Amino acid sequence: MRYRAMFIAGLAVGFVLGTRAGRERYEQMVKYSRQVAGHPAVQKVTQTVTTKTTEYTKTAMNKAPDLAKTAGAQVPKLVGSAKSRLGGKSVGGETDDVSADGNLVYPADGADASVNGVRYNAD
Repeated sequence: MRYRAMFIAGLAVGFVLGTRAGRERYEQMVKYSRQVAGHPAVQKVTQTVTTKTTEYTKTAMNKAPDLAKTAGAQVPKLVGSAKSRLGGKSVGGETDDVSADGNLVYPADGADASVNGVRYNAD
């Protein structure tokens, strides 16, 4: 509620200051911003930034699949490294076991794994 009140107060202050400045001041600001945007140096910089952004975006999109493959290949190595550093134990000091179907079975679950807080028994 406090943030909503602050937002409303800011909106009211902005409205009051905006109406006090009036239409003339608004027209002056619009005219000045158009002059700046129309300046040849600003247009040149804008064109350069647009060109470079397009170029970098294309380069990133071309490299993304290779980086994804590299990252995917590194994950198993990182997991193995982390487990070896922990001595095969999880952070809580308990080991994680893998069931016959390849799913992790946590010690707290016992033989019956839970899915979204509901115990699931395959029998």
